[in-house]
Amino acid sequence: MPLHDDVTDKIREQLHRLARNEHVPIIEIGYLTYQQHQHVCAARKALGLPQPESPNIVYLGRHHYDSRSKQGYTIDDMVLQVQACTAGDCEVLINRRMTVLRSPLRRPDGYGNQVRDEGIFELARRKPRVELFSVVPKGDLISPLQKQQSPG
Repeated sequence: MPLHDDVTDKIREQLHRLARNEHVPIIEIGYLTYQQHQHVCAARKALGLPQPESPNIVYLGRHHYDSRSKQGYTIDDMVLQVQACTAGDCEVLINRRMTVLRSPLRRPDGYGNQVRDEGIFELARRKPRVELFSVVPKGDLISPLQKQQSPG
């Protein structure tokens, strides 16, 4: 799901506005690749779930911001998380409860961890598009808050 070329600054601004408790609009940030979209549709059909009509991805960011900021992640960290879980080579993971795109690569998170970012998608609320609801940096055994509290 590649991001649109000009969207990184828009994502960053969206997150800054959320940090200021401002109301933000939903923004389009990218799209599923053809293969990702087909995989999502086939897997959801097999589970008896509705398939997304459009490969376009939208982002509000509120849940992502609220969840990760509580853990001490910065807005720049959150932008990197979005970039990692929206690459064209991300793996599609689907079950009855959630649809996930997981980065195939581990990346250093700046806090002593090698994480694989997982984008959690909401597929019903923003029909016909899919929404990147949140991103979870899997493998963050040392949280940013722990890093800040540790000596030297």
